[in-house]
Amino acid sequence: MTSLHKPLEGVRVLDIATMLAGPFCGTILSEFGADVLKIELPGRGCSMRSMGGLNARSDAGYAWLSESRNKRGVTLDLRKPEGAALFKRMVAEADIVIENFLPGTLERWGLGPDVLKEIKSDLILVRVSAYGQTGPYKGRPGFARVAHGYGGLTYLAGEAGSRPVMPGSTSLADYITGMYAAIGALMSYIARDRFGVGNIVDIALYEGILRMLDDMIPVYAADGFVRERMGPDTVNHVPHSHYATKDGQWTALACTNDAMWQRLCDAMGRPDLATDARYATMPDRLAHREEVNGIVADYFGSMDRDPLLEHLRAFEVPVGPINNVADIFADEHIQERGNLVVVDVEDVGPVTMMGVLPRLSETPGVLRSAGPKLGEHTDEVLAEMGIPEDEIARLREANVI
Repeated sequence: MTSLHKPLEGVRVLDIATMLAGPFCGTILSEFGADVLKIELPGRGCSMRSMGGLNARSDAGYAWLSESRNKRGVTLDLRKPEGAALFKRMVAEADIVIENFLPGTLERWGLGPDVLKEIKSDLILVRVSAYGQTGPYKGRPGFARVAHGYGGLTYLAGEAGSRPVMPGSTSLADYITGMYAAIGALMSYIARDRFGVGNIVDIALYEGILRMLDDMIPVYAADGFVRERMGPDTVNHVPHSHYATKDGQWTALACTNDAMWQRLCDAMGRPDLATDARYATMPDRLAHREEVNGIVADYFGSMDRDPLLEHLRAFEVPVGPINNVADIFADEHIQERGNLVVVDVEDVGPVTMMGVLPRLSETPGVLRSAGPKLGEHTDEVLAEMGIPEDEIARLREANVI
């Protein structure tokens, strides 16, 4: 029987970050039960509210509704003495603080780690920035696009000899960094429980990208090999690429060893290719990359996509469609897995979002609500802190909240 408890039930998180990387960390924690207070500047809010090209309501777009979900919205100006004082009171009752300002900003506001740790010694402070809290570049600003380039991913994206292109999502580094930040927060929460310490988690936008470069780092260190752009191909395997079908669709084929090549050859009705000296082993195929890709491209181009995929799967060939977002919505497997969920949003109606990941069998995550309206829960949270209504009204009049 599935438990009604959530893994992070009772955990209080203060999310004072902006845009996506830091806030995405908070969103992950919120999905598994943490009470995440999304703290924004009064009157203006987080810049992520205007992210994307389509507004869902007057104060926010769909990106905000999806990526700030499950959070309670609070407005507070940390730059003002009264706002900083209120924040310190919140810190005293919090477990985790998430920030992604330019390094030195919190310190300039009088809210640096030394101050926050004095309030609560075992506080976990998650610090997301473009280049990290240390190093000669720590003061430089940056966004995901810059991180993709600096971390080595953009250099690999594009056709051979052509200009580098965006490697998929413009926000990929933000999401990867948010996940690493969440891992750091969770590891720190475990460490606090076991050892009574509160970590400062320091993660830079480019570092998650750098961590995911296959074996490029040790290979370059060993023999100086610099991987170049190869379009849809990959350096270590052939055929391992994208191939068009007769009906103009695109497919992705992953053939990473000789056994898979044998199965593909059988499926193509060409078992002789598996023993041909030019193609029998992976080194042979790498030496004849263009020929192998040509053979596979001709075969894929002779059939429409769906019957081709069905035929290849019968031979256990790892192959699949290259989906656009419309294909994703129509896919029965994605529907069955609950990858897309619908949330009813006040003043908007039904909004489709991505489901919660990962799945936990006994204490699963949950999607409770869409991103809050600006300051939606400010009064509620301050009342919980014991602040009377007239004081809340005065703070609002002074633009502290």
